[in-house]
Amino acid sequence: MSAILPVAMQAQTFQQEFGNPRKVFVETVAMPNHADSHYAVGQQATLRVAAREGGVPLQGTMLRYKVGPEMLLPETYDSVAFVNGEATIAMGTMTEPGFLACQYEFKTADGKKQTDLVKLAFSPDAIESYTTMPKDFEQFWQKALKEARKVDFEPEYFDVPDATNKTFKTRLVRLHVGKNKWIYGMLTIPLSNRRGAGGETSFPVVLCPPGAGSTKVFPSDYFGREGMIYMKIEIHDNDPRIPDAEYNAMRQKKCDGYMRRGMESRDTYYYKDVYVGCARAVDFLCSLPEWDGKNVIVTGGSQGGALTIITAALNEKVTMCAPFYPALCDLTGFLHQRAGGWPKFFTSWYKDGRIDIAQEQAVETLQYFDVVNFARLLKVPTFMSWGYNDDTCSPTSVWAAWNVITAPKEKDITPSSGHWRFPTSQTKCLEWMKQNLDRR
Repeated sequence: MSAILPVAMQAQTFQQEFGNPRKVFVETVAMPNHADSHYAVGQQATLRVAAREGGVPLQGTMLRYKVGPEMLLPETYDSVAFVNGEATIAMGTMTEPGFLACQYEFKTADGKKQTDLVKLAFSPDAIESYTTMPKDFEQFWQKALKEARKVDFEPEYFDVPDATNKTFKTRLVRLHVGKNKWIYGMLTIPLSNRRGAGGETSFPVVLCPPGAGSTKVFPSDYFGREGMIYMKIEIHDNDPRIPDAEYNAMRQKKCDGYMRRGMESRDTYYYKDVYVGCARAVDFLCSLPEWDGKNVIVTGGSQGGALTIITAALNEKVTMCAPFYPALCDLTGFLHQRAGGWPKFFTSWYKDGRIDIAQEQAVETLQYFDVVNFARLLKVPTFMSWGYNDDTCSPTSVWAAWNVITAPKEKDITPSSGHWRFPTSQTKCLEWMKQNLDRR
């Protein structure tokens, strides 16, 4: 005990004497000459980078940068010196609707590299998708969902005591959502005195599809506190109850390259059962006696944003669609020398983007799975949020999907965000959901 005490006291004394920094030592702000980062095709754009080191403006430090269409930047850098803490980059313009990107970097006095990425939009509301819709697109998916609906859910429930109390009931559930497809979901049901018309306790339901890869699903009371039933799902049938080391080994073996698996045919592609499985997860939520019989919300980010749009287009029960920076949009973009959506198919520099089959065969399959075609079918109110500095799900591809939506829609764009969201965007989305609830 006596050997530990001085160390603890020393750490505490350091914190008390010197305090915790309230700012980062190197402060950098990039400011385009159009405050909203929007330009018309043909307009010239400049980017002013301001930087301070410990509050002192940089002087003479070289800023290296390269500018080009997003995700298609040149190899070589140009450079400009900081003067009184500022450096200006002439980014130029675009001749077609899209996004111009600037990647810049500089070294601080201690030799550490500071780097950032900024993208500017040029007539984004005129971005058109390269994705065409097959004539039998709706027929194909209606048939697939009809077949999946013949399968009983056979739900298996597992208690989650740490996330169950007098306010919420939480259980892990495994569902049979297709002939050879199972998924796990973490289901949270609020407990309150709110009563439905028939006297039963009833709530809206919220489905949250997952991002890419395979991550354990954990309990959440975010929507439960708002009086909503919530289920976050895992699409690969990976049991989250097993130890982390075993889980990580399993998901690496089981899920590596799943986004390319079976692409030879629309019937064998891995995502077919995933898309239909998400639609069936909605059916399951609507089978719960606690559902209010009216409100069905789907929301998620990245791959989960894609699956949000897809589920809302496939399942007629969905009443609200709220995707964040959706993946799988405009998948053939790179074939046309323009940024496409994740998984960035038809690129050689991104592992998940490689195609193992003939290009023509891949294009034929992918048109049935491109989010743009599902966005064309949306009929329910849609809230979509995304940022511009996203190098995972390109804003070009997201705009391509947004522009084809004819349903009532509201967008929340935060130009400085990347593949993540600000808390204010989530708050704005929640308020939108509440405003669109059917409370009759």
